[in-house]
Amino acid sequence: MIERRVASEVVALLDQAPAVALLGPRQSGKTTLALAIAEGRPSVYLDLESAADRARLTEPELYFADHAQELVILDEIQRAPGLFETLRGVIDQARREGSGTGRFLLLGSAAIDLLAQSGESLAGRIAFVELAPFDITEVDEGQLDELWVRGGFPDSFLADNDAISLRWRQDFIRTYLERDIPQLGPRIPAETLRRLWTMFAHHQGGLLNAAQLARGLGVSGTTIAHYLDLMVDLLLVRRLAPRLPNAGKRLVRSPKVYVRDSGLVHALLGLADKEAVLGHPITGPSWEGMAIENLLAAAGAGGGQVEGSFYRTSHGAEIDLVLHWPGGEEWAVEIKRSLSPTPERGFHSALVDLKPQRALIAYPGAESYRLTPPVEAIGLTELCKQAQERSAVAGALSRSAPPSRR
Repeated sequence: MIERRVASEVVALLDQAPAVALLGPRQSGKTTLALAIAEGRPSVYLDLESAADRARLTEPELYFADHAQELVILDEIQRAPGLFETLRGVIDQARREGSGTGRFLLLGSAAIDLLAQSGESLAGRIAFVELAPFDITEVDEGQLDELWVRGGFPDSFLADNDAISLRWRQDFIRTYLERDIPQLGPRIPAETLRRLWTMFAHHQGGLLNAAQLARGLGVSGTTIAHYLDLMVDLLLVRRLAPRLPNAGKRLVRSPKVYVRDSGLVHALLGLADKEAVLGHPITGPSWEGMAIENLLAAAGAGGGQVEGSFYRTSHGAEIDLVLHWPGGEEWAVEIKRSLSPTPERGFHSALVDLKPQRALIAYPGAESYRLTPPVEAIGLTELCKQAQERSAVAGALSRSAPPSRR
């Protein structure tokens, strides 16, 4: 089994908080990780999609009391939103009895709903960790292209060959459209949502133009916004916000939209292997999206609370990814799929506007070297490792800071 980077973080948080929510898209490995953690302590696992397991919670207070000395793992917790009030009472009772940590591990695949529900009921009692599909820091360095082409979902990445991997991703897409999404609320036409998802793949990393998408699908702009919110909520699509400093510039204010997993991009476009991807115009945007997802995943490790955005002006100044760390430090990252990367003129113009602490070009190679001052070329794998280390430092500083007084 590939060791997941966030495993130690989840274990540490269980020793500090009464409940930990592990968020991630379906099939990203949440259950596998939770069961691995369960092997190290007395635990009980319930899948809330199982009728038999839901029946055990007919009287949840009694069930949790029977397992008061165990870690209770509740999978697909968004299927039972009414449990949050019960969990609050159980956690508060346990605190009064002196056993206030490590009671519940909640697994969820719909982030916004889960955050809203748990935030109202479990404020101050729950910590959150996102488990994305595999990233660069979790696989061998020689598997970078495989990770890019197949994506990071474990069953896709670890498939015996490209054909099996593609079939898994196609089935994954079909299952989401025909089963999972309809369970979340009002019926959404599966074919309409598939077309929108495919449009996002074709325009990977493009600026959101809701009116154009609405015309293409024959729906309203409000409907497009609703569908996009749903796919962001399901952690399938990323809406990357623009960086809006007070630079006195005419700035692009629309967000960029990325299908978060590059393997799903390729499956939506019918690209079966690396040769097919390299022969398609999506090659550059797909690589950019994969790099951004990996950098944001690495930068989010350790509780550093990094903010990710992009920067673009109407005059052509552009930065693919701006990482803003607590305390104000910024890294400007340009992403290139070339072994001889060179910065564009727009990148230099953007550096003048933002004056980041680091100016970096992330590329597929292994060496790091200086280009034109102050720009540094650095391998994507190495940059992800540095982002992870920087996040750990930021997280440690945040935890050691004294509480503010009001």
